[in-house]
Amino acid sequence: MKNARVALVHDWLTGRRGGEKVLEVLAEIFPEAPIYTLFHFPGSQIPDLEKRTIRTSFLQRMPFLRKRYRYYLPLFPLAAELFDLQDFDLVVSSSHCTAKGIIPKPEALHVSYIHSPVRYAWNQYFAYFGPGRLGFPAKYIVPPVIHRLRNWDVASSARVDRFIANSRAVAGRIEKYYRRPAEVIHPPVDTEFFVPPAAMPERKYFLVVTALVPYKRIDLAVAACNLRGYPLKVVGDGPEMRALRATAGPSVEFLGSVEGAELRRLFQEAIALLMPGEEDFGIGAVEAQACGTPVVALGRGGVLETVRPGETGLYFQESTPTGLAAVLDKCRGLTFNKASLRAQALAFSRDVFRTKMETRLAALWREFKDSK
Repeated sequence: MKNARVALVHDWLTGRRGGEKVLEVLAEIFPEAPIYTLFHFPGSQIPDLEKRTIRTSFLQRMPFLRKRYRYYLPLFPLAAELFDLQDFDLVVSSSHCTAKGIIPKPEALHVSYIHSPVRYAWNQYFAYFGPGRLGFPAKYIVPPVIHRLRNWDVASSARVDRFIANSRAVAGRIEKYYRRPAEVIHPPVDTEFFVPPAAMPERKYFLVVTALVPYKRIDLAVAACNLRGYPLKVVGDGPEMRALRATAGPSVEFLGSVEGAELRRLFQEAIALLMPGEEDFGIGAVEAQACGTPVVALGRGGVLETVRPGETGLYFQESTPTGLAAVLDKCRGLTFNKASLRAQALAFSRDVFRTKMETRLAALWREFKDSK
């Protein structure tokens, strides 16, 4: 990619979830590339990203953005399209919402790494906006807004030259909704930071680490642990927090946002990480295994590519509290091999991801230049 003028595009920078960790590695591959994003909460990223040239959209100036950015969803497509990318030969977007809809110049190569087609417009629409979830007047406003977003999402997919998906599950959605093929490169996990404890800990609780949004189905984890009285620690924040607290029994503890060494300790000392919703990839599952902790997950989606049932975790198939509780009972009686858990996680390390992405992007750039 020598002499290519490169830009990176990401939906928004508000925390360090799986998408931001992909962006961190892309920024290492392209150290001079500016980063375009709809909005950025300063201080939310690692120092190396915060020092980069970050160009935001007009949304950055909107009132109450930090707490109410989801309310500006109807403006996200316009904000992405207004980025001026005419100076760049190669644009790499990291997208779970509208980043893939930017408009590069006709002579540029646009490669889009897709974390998922817009979840709340497609496969998770009813989890977010199904019966009983919308009050007045939202039940009359949201459906037509999402309808327009779907139409834009499909139309804007034509602006992407090549898709890379974060899992086979997501590649299938790209094929379904955009009618386009996508190759798969799994996202990076910091296996140098997430490591097993030096001594075998006493494992006393189940753990959830995720954004508290509807499709994650944390309500199932809470209900299952209520049934058995099992200790459950919930790490994360989001719009479902109030509803989850209202149903939680005395064995359930909400810790809010936790990062760094404390998050690692929670992984290391858990009986298992619970992932009760269908995951696009499920980076937390790999972080847990890197710490020597198994995973109990719904047997669908991206975890089918990261968790080996019986070796590094267990699947449940019945999305009910009793169905999950039965698997939690089984998990408590099993011993998992720490070396097997660690070996599974290492297949998804940052170095593996960087090598695969750097090699593939270089090959796509060569093909693109040779075709001109």
